[in-house]
Amino acid sequence: MASSNFIDYVKIYCRSGNGGAGSVHFYRDKTTPKGGPDGGDGGRGGHIILKGNKQLWTLLHLKYKKHLLASNGASGSGANKTGADAEDIIVEVPLGTVAKDFETGEVDFEITEEGQTEILLKGGRGGLGNSNFATPTRQAPKFAQPGEEGEESIKVLELKVLADVGLVGFPNAGKSTLLSSITAAKPKVADYPFTTLVPNLGIVSYRDHRSFIMADIPGIIEGAHEGKGLGDRFLKHIERNATLLFLVPIDSDNIVNEYKVLLNELSQYNPDLLDKNRILGISKSDLADEELRSLIKSEIAESIKESNLKIAFFSSVSQKGITELKDMVWNSIGESDE
Repeated sequence: MASSNFIDYVKIYCRSGNGGAGSVHFYRDKTTPKGGPDGGDGGRGGHIILKGNKQLWTLLHLKYKKHLLASNGASGSGANKTGADAEDIIVEVPLGTVAKDFETGEVDFEITEEGQTEILLKGGRGGLGNSNFATPTRQAPKFAQPGEEGEESIKVLELKVLADVGLVGFPNAGKSTLLSSITAAKPKVADYPFTTLVPNLGIVSYRDHRSFIMADIPGIIEGAHEGKGLGDRFLKHIERNATLLFLVPIDSDNIVNEYKVLLNELSQYNPDLLDKNRILGISKSDLADEELRSLIKSEIAESIKESNLKIAFFSSVSQKGITELKDMVWNSIGESDE
């Protein structure tokens, strides 16, 4: 997925359709010169609807869509004929799309399932025809309801990637290398910071034909929540993950400090992220022998003092420890679902 094609934020002016007017009409034929009222109701204005599509991964198709304008309902007519409802505008969006009001920031709804449909703006109801207002004392009403006006608003559609586990780490921590080694995803891998400029998703095959989705989030740096580096643009994608896999290379100057900085950035962005299950993955672990890994694990446990923190040593290149890492991730995801 090219970086220029990954769009996770669009702002669109939306207007649903007005309802059609009710009809003022009276029945007439050769034998009935002054029949009763038979004006039909107006049709409903068009809704603007969002629909989940799991085949979409970006909001790119809406990048240049500045307006969504639904049609108005048709007016009613004689013989109690109801006007036709206007055609709804149905916009397909990727799973994980959040719809918000641009002015207030209030969340309208979230699209999280294939085929899920939600009305973004409702079309106006059609007006009642004059046949609805006939009474024993008012047998020939010469009025009907106008159609109800539709709604208009500026809406924001924001994509938050749906994944079971999110990879969290500084640039060059080995997140893309891990993703490419255990999934079919082919993220860009290089020896310079910010190689990953968009979230990458991959499906990890697990035991007994099971699988889970892993997301490689662009690298975080200290101060990201304040806009440094790539800023907080991609931190929102972590909000959807059931488990967070922190990656720190074993040759880091200070593994504990890197982990704490990453944790602090998440807590500054959204304190609720600290409630998620966490795994600390030590990458490039083939650079150390068993004795050194054991010593590092003891130092981490003593310094961090998180009883629920799981620690995994692995190497994406040699595949050492990858099976154990998958087991740990799968169990953590299961715990999140309980």
